[in-house]
Amino acid sequence: MERDGQLPLHQLVAARLKEAHTAVRTLRAPEDVRVGLARRLLVITAAARHDPAGAARRLERLVADLDAGVLPRHGEDPRADGSV
Repeated sequence: MERDGQLPLHQLVAARLKEAHTAVRTLRAPEDVRVGLARRLLVITAAARHDPAGAARRLERLVADLDAGVLPRHGEDPRADGSV
């Protein structure tokens, strides 16, 4: 941890990532869509180590898309929106 002040942000991002991974795992969508979303979450997880604020923003966009039912089409690159 770079600074003790970032610990709450890291904890928040970690908790939200856990929830997002569960949501993707239980999502009723084709397997390739779930795999693409899981990969996107792994990228966000890796980014959280170095840029927790940026990772939190990316995660919020992904969760908002999931909540709104906006998913990549079957076979579409989940990163086509440029968010990851």
